[in-house]
Amino acid sequence: MGSRRAPLLAGIGVAVVIVAVVLFLVLPKMGEVSDAQTTLDAAVSEQQTLESQRNALLDAEERAPEAKATIAEVERLIPPVSDEPGLLLLLNNAAMASGLDVVSFAPSPGTFDETTGLSTIAVSLSGSGTYFDVTEFMYRIETLPRAAKMSTISLAPGGAGEGATTSTSTLSFTGTLTLYTSDTSTGPGSVPGTQSTGEGA
Repeated sequence: MGSRRAPLLAGIGVAVVIVAVVLFLVLPKMGEVSDAQTTLDAAVSEQQTLESQRNALLDAEERAPEAKATIAEVERLIPPVSDEPGLLLLLNNAAMASGLDVVSFAPSPGTFDETTGLSTIAVSLSGSGTYFDVTEFMYRIETLPRAAKMSTISLAPGGAGEGATTSTSTLSFTGTLTLYTSDTSTGPGSVPGTQSTGEGA
């Protein structure tokens, strides 16, 4: 009887040892491995994020000259000040180069647009010339050194030409031209980039 119990007790003892080893050695190690894997996965994810950011920065650095050129072009087309004397000179030169006989310009005070963050300057204009003179003037307006848009234009037959004569081939015109500036107050002596209620041209 005793000889039969000995193997049974030995088997139970081995089983207890195995269970103890699993509980106190294997399972904790498995937990450590799981934690280490989680840490590794987080590190890999962070590395991928950093590499993506690095690539974006390298791309931005490569495109920097192009971006600077674009910014310079925008600042040229939309200057930081309204510069009314310079604006009138541009328009007058465009009219003279187009061959228009009579032309007058009347700029209005700038208006700040909260949507675009820019100020718009409306210029009422009128004059006379041939059809081709007017179309040439329109082309020169669209290709001014600063951004401009002809908002409205009306044509009528006849007009005061050189020597105050009237010709059926001459057209009189009136229109409204819109220009832009990043000066949010657009008034004389204004500070570019600031907007004060009640201030303006």
